[in-house]
Amino acid sequence: MTEKEVISSQSVTVPADLAGQRLDQALARMFPEYSRSRLKTWILQGHVLVDDAGLRPRDIVRGGEIVRLKPQPEIVLSSEPEAIQFDTVFEDEQVLVINKPAGLVVHPGAGNMRGTLLNGLLYRLPQLAELPRAGIIHRLDKGTSGLLIIGKTLRSHTALTRLLADREVSRQYLAICNGVLTGGGTIDAAIGRHPVDRLRMSVQERGKTAITRYEVLQRFAVHTHIRVQLETGRTHQIRVHFAWRRHPLLGDPVYGHRLAIPAGANDQLQTLMRGFRRQALHAARLEFPHPATGRRIVVEADAPVDFAQLLAALERHAKESAS
Repeated sequence: MTEKEVISSQSVTVPADLAGQRLDQALARMFPEYSRSRLKTWILQGHVLVDDAGLRPRDIVRGGEIVRLKPQPEIVLSSEPEAIQFDTVFEDEQVLVINKPAGLVVHPGAGNMRGTLLNGLLYRLPQLAELPRAGIIHRLDKGTSGLLIIGKTLRSHTALTRLLADREVSRQYLAICNGVLTGGGTIDAAIGRHPVDRLRMSVQERGKTAITRYEVLQRFAVHTHIRVQLETGRTHQIRVHFAWRRHPLLGDPVYGHRLAIPAGANDQLQTLMRGFRRQALHAARLEFPHPATGRRIVVEADAPVDFAQLLAALERHAKESAS
């Protein structure tokens, strides 16, 4: 474990236009480079003084007070830079969007301390070591391919994190699920940690709000190709929601059921399906306002080869069956 350097204290006068706001809300406007949760923690720990007095996060500011903020060092996991392969889809001074290959773990953790996307980011952009989670804004499961956003500066990382929390980041996925869906729709079912298996998530009445919208792109004999739009971003959300609906994603090693091979499938299709040992899920499109300019950024990434080959084989089988 390592500590970041302590940033020197900062003194700022509360602007008149923030009068009447809660202290934590005012600080989020005054110090946009820090997240709201971090500022709230520093208030509770006594690292924020207002006219030399300690206040609570919910206390109201009047405007004109002198706020003294003493940022605290963040304890971070020490990770080594490694040359990890991933493609860059968009990059400027503030933002990086990459196309994560399936099989690549995003963050180091138990059993995956090396060989992760975070290690690769530190190799390509060493300055990201100064940011929380090396600037990574959101996650993709190991078996899921596709687009991920990284903030390259503390300010852009904080702004992008807020945009994500405020549902200003549009995330679209392509997936293949088991079973034939009759049409698109919305799955609104709260998700929480599984009560028995702590490595899984499940739909629970007391879980966190989770909303998934989807539309049908193609129907096959016993599968459906779908486009999925996330309204929220819970762990394993798409996988859990479709498994709960009894349409688990093809190949899902955690939430999937017995492999469903369509009747009359040729050797190629059977081989592709038996060899597809990850969830058929790809983060294909991101749309978000640029954290510095507000300009709308739209990025897309084609599905990887294994996904595309499987989809093409299902399409051929459907045509052959119909002829």
